[in-house]
Amino acid sequence: MNATGQKSPVVTFYTAIPGCRAPLRADSSVLGTLPARGFQYCESLRAASSFGWYVFPPIDFTLQWDGSQVIWTWRGAKAWYPLTSAQFPGYQAVFDRVAPGRLKGFSPPFLTAAMEPGIVQIWTGLMIESAENWSVLARPPANLPRNLAFDVYEGIVETDRWFGPLFTAIRLIKTDVPIHFSTEVPLLQVQPLHRSAYADEVSNDVGLVSSPAEFTDAAWARYEQTIVKPNQDPQRPVAAYATSVRRRRKSGCPMAGATVR
Repeated sequence: MNATGQKSPVVTFYTAIPGCRAPLRADSSVLGTLPARGFQYCESLRAASSFGWYVFPPIDFTLQWDGSQVIWTWRGAKAWYPLTSAQFPGYQAVFDRVAPGRLKGFSPPFLTAAMEPGIVQIWTGLMIESAENWSVLARPPANLPRNLAFDVYEGIVETDRWFGPLFTAIRLIKTDVPIHFSTEVPLLQVQPLHRSAYADEVSNDVGLVSSPAEFTDAAWARYEQTIVKPNQDPQRPVAAYATSVRRRRKSGCPMAGATVR
């Protein structure tokens, strides 16, 4: 519960750079890029695609890497600039006007070139927090065709204990070509993750049946129910699994969503 007695959302995004694009609930059609048959019938694809929220760059900008150094520019800039650590254009003054006096001068950088070649940290313009015992997984957008010029690293942040800028790190791959980042294309997919889900005791608690000869009768019965019987029925309904999953979701209680402030 928050101070007003209302239930707190699982994840809250804070817009720190005025005017930057708000997070968007991830889309089961992946912004219309999924094949129609996959979107209609493959519930596992739809579920993975719609889990979490899309987060976008706060401005259109471009990086270029020569294998050693990174230069950058942005829409409206008059030149390219060497990248070490760069503020979002004009943001230092904006931050200092609204931040408490003791925090003036401490605005987060927009871009930072790491010591490792080709690694760049990008700030989304957002800050983030989560409910107790919830973390966030920041990862590339699920099932969206990726830009072959760079990779996005994945990271889990315990945002119930750590409040701050929502950053990501990318690894530049192509050299000597401009690599564009657009406010129209998601940079990240942020997904809520309960801390218990990635605890060591969960990941270490795994079973393995090493041969089909060791499958139990119950396992074979489940295989028969899931795979064999539907394929023996000429009148079987199309996308029965997808239909049953969607029906079960509708009958359950939805989880609280993100609040964008």
